[in-house]
Amino acid sequence: MNRDNLLKLIAETAYNVGFGAKKHLATFDIVVKVPGLIRLFSITVGIYSLAFNGLSSRFLSASLIILGIISLYISFYDSQKDKYEEVGVSLIQLFNELKKLYFHVKEADDDALPESIEKLTQIESEYYQLSISKQILFSDWYTHYKFFWQYQIDWLDEQKHFRLFRDKIPLSFLMMVLFLSIALAGWIFTSGAIPLEQVILRLRSEFFFEK
Repeated sequence: MNRDNLLKLIAETAYNVGFGAKKHLATFDIVVKVPGLIRLFSITVGIYSLAFNGLSSRFLSASLIILGIISLYISFYDSQKDKYEEVGVSLIQLFNELKKLYFHVKEADDDALPESIEKLTQIESEYYQLSISKQILFSDWYTHYKFFWQYQIDWLDEQKHFRLFRDKIPLSFLMMVLFLSIALAGWIFTSGAIPLEQVILRLRSEFFFEK
């Protein structure tokens, strides 16, 4: 294996390890923080509903029930939350080792490549042994934020060439945003909340300045 191929392989493994580390920590964050936020929101809404009659609606009550179900779902992971944190920290350590290995291979002699390959194989084995396959719902979205927007991964980008919509933003998130946008637009036009003719006239007045 030549140096360039080894660098690409190290970057590919580092991406898997680093993303996996952030995914375990994302699950840990969700399990620890979200139930508290749900409780705080529910208590706040309950207090305001005593002062404002408009808040005592069926829609709001149903929403609070849904939040309670979400909190119950998250509680299933509570017993293993420390394990997710422990594995996440261990994977970050492996990620940092891969970063050191990457720069070492860039500067090392060709004679040192077999030793680096062996080191890479060892790290990959540890990664597979440590990883927990079961992750909480929506942890993937949060992981994209934590990995691509909070992490220093410029050295990985030398090999991976990350793109915004291809890598940094989850495809499932984009599809959901698109679906919700279409559904909202359809609801607005079909319900008559904003007549279609009025929208067209407003767009023409703002973007097509007719004389």
